[in-house]
Amino acid sequence: MARDAKAGSPSEQSGGDDARDLYDELTDDLLYDPAIGRATMMGYPCVRLAGRFLASYDDESRSLVVKLPRERVTELVEEGRGDPFAPAGKVFREWVSIPTVDRALWQAVLAEAVDFARHGLAE
Repeated sequence: MARDAKAGSPSEQSGGDDARDLYDELTDDLLYDPAIGRATMMGYPCVRLAGRFLASYDDESRSLVVKLPRERVTELVEEGRGDPFAPAGKVFREWVSIPTVDRALWQAVLAEAVDFARHGLAE
């Protein structure tokens, strides 16, 4: 049976695993630091710095979720680049969900999340 060329590949039709693959790739890049490791948070895969959660992946929405200063979360939401992270309806003010699979944006906010977590260690 011939496949409709306009339909795209099965992974394009279903969204594939591009978002999760990018999350895994970018967070693997953080593991050079022995203080950063993988864990789970509320059932989501995540990465932590010295025990502090800094980023996660939401399989349901296919989004990167990062912990950033409240002002930065507000900025990303107001720019339309992020959504409030509100599992079970409770908004986490220092967490933002980045729904667009964008390598440059995800790398940038992951770097910000690492910096924010490091700053928290110094307090």
